[in-house]
Amino acid sequence: MNIEELRDYCLSKPHTTEDFPFDQNTLVFKVAGKMFALVPLDQWEKGLASVNLKANPEYALELRGAYESIQPGFHMNKNHWNSIYIYLGELPPTFIRALIDHSYAMVVESMTKKLRNTLR
Repeated sequence: MNIEELRDYCLSKPHTTEDFPFDQNTLVFKVAGKMFALVPLDQWEKGLASVNLKANPEYALELRGAYESIQPGFHMNKNHWNSIYIYLGELPPTFIRALIDHSYAMVVESMTKKLRNTLR
């Protein structure tokens, strides 16, 4: 998966926006103002493609145990975020998209029912 495919997939999620709230190197994808994916562009430029994605704590631990390329979220709450090291080539694009879907769903599910309904 290249950066354009990752970006296009994230932006295909309903009500998703992108911006650079931290610095010019960290591309952040949000739904209703809440982050679900962070992409360190400077690492991609070095050939070290990765993305930080949210996951429920149990699933996050399960993923880390099953895949070398999934580690606790770099500079994130390690209970809820994983760093996905795409450059290692271990994970197929379909699985990376599923992890993005899970992250997006986690964020949407954490919203109030009223807010969730406005997103539909």
